[in-house]
Amino acid sequence: MATEGKKNPMRDIKIDKLILNCCVGESGDRLTRAARVLEQLTGQQPVYSKARYTLRSFGIRRNEKISVHVTVRGEKALEIVERGLKVKEYELLQKNFSDTGNFGFGINEHIDLGIKYDPTTGIYGMDFFVCLTRAGARVARRKVKQGRIGHPHKITKADAIKWFTDKFEGIVLAKAV
Repeated sequence: MATEGKKNPMRDIKIDKLILNCCVGESGDRLTRAARVLEQLTGQQPVYSKARYTLRSFGIRRNEKISVHVTVRGEKALEIVERGLKVKEYELLQKNFSDTGNFGFGINEHIDLGIKYDPTTGIYGMDFFVCLTRAGARVARRKVKQGRIGHPHKITKADAIKWFTDKFEGIVLAKAV
């Protein structure tokens, strides 16, 4: 066969983007310190997110800034994901993976990522969400000559799990231990 021994480079899975989210649940000084932590980690300016509606039990009002997030792409995203997975000891649950081939996990302390502890800042947890893609995904997002991505080219949950275990030699558990 002609394709034997050759690998299709269009089928390679890569990280499209990494979203780091740090939800503090209140505006003010704690939120700005969390933004400083994300800026230290990524070297990018984070964006503030607002509450969609008032929740009296949580003590938040509508349109109050309650969280901060940043989107990282390229090699820097891969490096930060690697540091986050090292904290999780390269173990994720099957439910961490979505049907569309993305995965996410959380860490409790940002100092585990290698950032030096600062008593004035405090300790913050954060969520990692990784979006995976294949080459050619722009076809569905571009403005002119827009097309659709065929079903065999879409990333499934099984593809994402296989990529995770091959790339990071990680372990995917069925249930939490």
